[in-house]
This record gives sequence, structure tokens and C-alpha cells, in this order.
Amino acid sequence: MAGCAEKNRKQTDISKMSGNIIIATSKLKACSFFYELCDYCGYDRQWADGLWGGIVTDDMMYDEFVYYAENHTLKDSFDVCGYSLTDLYVFQMDKYNLIREIGKNPVECNKERMVLNAFRMMLDMKADPETYVKRIEEGRGEDRI
Repeated sequence: MAGCAEKNRKQTDISKMSGNIIIATSKLKACSFFYELCDYCGYDRQWADGLWGGIVTDDMMYDEFVYYAENHTLKDSFDVCGYSLTDLYVFQMDKYNLIREIGKNPVECNKERMVLNAFRMMLDMKADPETYVKRIEEGRGEDRI
């Protein structure tokens, strides 16, 4: 059967093609950087695939991620309910800042890991803002003076 399909397939003479084919590699580079970052942070492929799927299908999130990849800082070009990615990053820092409590930094207290968590939280927050705003505003649940 494969032979029949091969005989009927139209042959293209590459020398007769006009114009150039341009392949944009920016998404490939962003994807490669993303998975390297996830590997470095110890995230498994399933978690990484879920986050990448959300980032690459949301133009604002994708632009933010590319900006982070190129500059190692957050652009904060949009917010959800008044909270930007930097706000969510600070929330992650507060959540994992255990230095004063246990005297050392666990794996979770890693800048890149907190950035990825901020991206994950922003995607989740876009889907369910009420739940995440409540979580942010309630803090860590500790008694404060």
C-alpha cells in the first residue's frame, strides 16, 4: 500500500520553488530554556508539560516568559485582580522563606523554582481568580502582630 501512495504523490522540484522558507526558532529556544529550567529546579516532565502548555497557549504569559528568559527579571506587563507575576514571586518567597525558621534553604527556596511557581500560580489565578486572591490575602496563616 505504501508503494501506491508513493507513486501517486506529487513530486516537488525544489529548484523551482520561489522565495525562502524562514523558520522562527524563538519558540524552540524558549521551550528549550523552559525545560532546562524545570530540570534544574527538579520538576518532573508531567509538571513541566502542564506549565509549558499553559504558557505557550497564552500570549501574555508567553511574552512574560520570553522576557524572563532573556532578562532574568519579570516584565509585569499584565496583572490579574491587581496581582502581577512579581507579586506572585514575592508570595512564593514569603511562602518558602524558611531561613529564620529552620536555619537553611531547602530545595524549594530557589529563585528559578519560585519564578516557575509564580508562572504556575498566575495561570491558575487567571482560571480561578477568587481562590488565589483569597490565598494571597490570607498569607501563610501565621499569627502576626
